[in-house]
Amino acid sequence: MDSVSDLEVESFGSYRYINRELSWLDFASRVLELAEEKTVPLLERAKFLAILSDGLDEFFQVRVAGLKDQLAAGVRSLSPDGLSVREQLQAVRAKVLLLVERVDQIYNESLLPALSDAGIKLLNWAELSEKDREYLVDVFEATIFPVLTPLAVDPSHPFPYISNLSLNLLAKVSDPVSGSSRFARVKVPPILPRFVSLPDGVRFIPLEQLIWAHLDKLFPEMEIGAHYFFRVSRNADLTLEEEEADDLLAFVEMELRRRRFGRAVRLEFQGSPEPQVVALLVNELRLHPDDVYVVNSPLDLSGLWNVYEIMRPDLHDSDWVPVTPLSLGGADPGSVNVFATIRQRDVLLHHPYESFSATVERFIEQAAADPAVLAIKQTLYRTSGDSRIVASLIKAAEAGKQVAALVEVKARFDEQANIGWARALEEAGVHVVYGLAGLKTHLKAVLVVRREEDGSTLRYCHLGTGNYNSKTAKSYEDIGLLTANSDFGSDLSEVFNLLTGFSKRVEYKKLILAPGRMRARILEFIAEQAELGEAGRIIIKVNGLIDPEVIDSLYAASRSGASIDLIVRSVCCLRPQVAGLSENINVKSIVGRFLEHSRIFIFGDMESESCRIFAGSADLMQRNLDRRIEALFPIDDPLLRKRVMEIVNLDLEDDCSSWVLLDNGDWVKPSGSAQVKAQDRFQEMALEGVTPIRRNGRRLWFRTGFAK
Repeated sequence: MDSVSDLEVESFGSYRYINRELSWLDFASRVLELAEEKTVPLLERAKFLAILSDGLDEFFQVRVAGLKDQLAAGVRSLSPDGLSVREQLQAVRAKVLLLVERVDQIYNESLLPALSDAGIKLLNWAELSEKDREYLVDVFEATIFPVLTPLAVDPSHPFPYISNLSLNLLAKVSDPVSGSSRFARVKVPPILPRFVSLPDGVRFIPLEQLIWAHLDKLFPEMEIGAHYFFRVSRNADLTLEEEEADDLLAFVEMELRRRRFGRAVRLEFQGSPEPQVVALLVNELRLHPDDVYVVNSPLDLSGLWNVYEIMRPDLHDSDWVPVTPLSLGGADPGSVNVFATIRQRDVLLHHPYESFSATVERFIEQAAADPAVLAIKQTLYRTSGDSRIVASLIKAAEAGKQVAALVEVKARFDEQANIGWARALEEAGVHVVYGLAGLKTHLKAVLVVRREEDGSTLRYCHLGTGNYNSKTAKSYEDIGLLTANSDFGSDLSEVFNLLTGFSKRVEYKKLILAPGRMRARILEFIAEQAELGEAGRIIIKVNGLIDPEVIDSLYAASRSGASIDLIVRSVCCLRPQVAGLSENINVKSIVGRFLEHSRIFIFGDMESESCRIFAGSADLMQRNLDRRIEALFPIDDPLLRKRVMEIVNLDLEDDCSSWVLLDNGDWVKPSGSAQVKAQDRFQEMALEGVTPIRRNGRRLWFRTGFAK
């Protein structure tokens, strides 16, 4: 982008950016719309409320906590959109209050009655029959009472520490003899189910209500007065200066222990707390009154995951069982040698429509069991609790193969689990490394080195956009590439040498790595399309678009006449359709049954052989481009390129699960009658075993996998 374009784009000032925090809250609002949507199966609507609750918790623990840290440090710099830290916190509160109000309305006025009509009841203690109460008395005495610890608040008992995300009951307790009274706090045990099930399995009562109903057992011979349910969120973002740490594993463990004592950032109450009670907790927790949120639904609705598990097929989305591509065995995946398949042709995978278990996990399992395999190297950012992949790496190491695993112990909220996997792998003889100082390793890659029958050595690779996690692979949309291309093999060998040893290499034959060259190359590709004027074409699909430099380059391309389509699931700081700036940029977000997670970059006319197509692990955010090890990989095979184009075209056509971003920052549903639901169509295509391709306006078909 030349200097004139720079000045022209910059002349729009801070208006050209949308605030990052407010954009995420807009994404939360889109999730909430799915909880409101009557056409969404009932228990799926409950699931979306649980997802929103989890998301807001993380938002306060990380994003709001970060703003509060800046405020405490006296940071005066403005966000790219021109807001001070205090103004951002005020704007965040205003949007969160609206979200909380909608959650209450959806839960109390829509979800509860609908669940009740369907035979699933979320009850209060007062609504229970005597028989139900007798049953719950036994449950309380056997499984709940033994783990409760009432804590009084008086001169000899200072105000107790309230742990992060803990649900608590505060009760006023009086001595009938002396007349003295004090507050007592009871922590609701997080290890117990959030909603306690009655024997029929379809009626539930919040755990805190069951505890409240039995306070007399916790405070015998005392008078129980008013009670309040509250919850605290704390700063949970780790401050990792690992350059100063001799033992990164021990350092992260220490920081995890510190996380429990992070500064409080949010106080939630259920119901109508008395002002003096609110003031007491605000003072003890060193909060501001603006940090208090009062709700009229149960606190921590992530507990609705318990309800979601009810086996009612009529209230869930229809079952989806991912298929195995024909090239990897189809209905009989065990009959195909993965290495023989990859040697013949690259294989593109599209999860969760195609099975992660029968493709990626089986690739690593075959590598572990194959005597001809000499080495396996893999990155692990987030993995599941019953990881077959970790088991395969352990098996390979025990068989004497050279196995190296890059375990990212700094993956937010997965640190403890990853420490556990790292130790299990080390004990089995796997060479475990934790990445480079100051950088998180976010790329998704596997390298398998195998001695072939002719005595040569061949490298097999998997590169993906998603984590090696079998659980999320069933609900996250991602793409992956299996290849034996020698250039990919050479590049991944260099990358793993970078991760496990010392290297300054920044240029690779196929891969584009961050933080080395990725930002510069993306800007180059955008500039190339800008130079083509109206013939320029850019399509980008990411989870987040935040980086100001990339945004400004897209503005410059739009001003030159290039046509730009952006599919951004969550945070988008670019403002489209602004006269003189971004008339040629369209932004949409797809939020549906599966979480859109793939990152795809297309530069150029898709009908042209010169079109550049990449997929990878990186979003367009400063943290990805500057502070993480990321990789983009090209899609070169003609058939696979067409398949990626079809995926993107269907996403662009989707008008059922999509929202469109307007120039004023609002997200709206597309106008007109909804006709295309991309996620449903991908399921149909996977079941048909065929994938459509458009060419010159005609729809053609070819088998997934490769032609023999």
